Amino acid sequence: MLMEEKQERTFDYSSIMGQAKELATLIANSEEVERFKQAEKKISANARVQGLIAKIKQKQKQIVKLEHSRRYEEIPVLEQEIDTLQDELDSIPIVLEFKQTQQDINELLQIVTSVIANKVSENIIVSTGGDPLYNETGYPKAKPEGVNGCGSSGCGH
Repeated sequence: MLMEEKQERTFDYSSIMGQAKELATLIANSEEVERFKQAEKKISANARVQGLIAKIKQKQKQIVKLEHSRRYEEIPVLEQEIDTLQDELDSIPIVLEFKQTQQDINELLQIVTSVIANKVSENIIVSTGGDPLYNETGYPKAKPEGVNGCGSSGCGH
């Protein structure tokens, strides 16, 4: 389990990386990742899915060869064939399940990243006496050069 530390304590790079690795292990052992692994296993074992993937890869290689030999006029036909194969692949329930598990993991990672970034920002703001509502640290700000607060008419400063 991740350690909860007091805000005043500072950590070295090694400690932070250790905690990051611990968090990565928690994510790797999450329900989302387990569902992803199960879906990937089903896809790997499905001959129809593997056949469609192989056909798509073969046609992609053909496109690369055509591009290399500058035979561009033949490419749209292959691209259409790839789209048709991809549509067929995407209509298979286990492929849909697999794609959903990928989205779930990406969403989890984005949420974790956002929580970390927001918490770090909040801690910086609070530890400097700032205001989290305005997202500003408490450090005094210098007036920009040439600005004296007198308006455009000047006041003799």
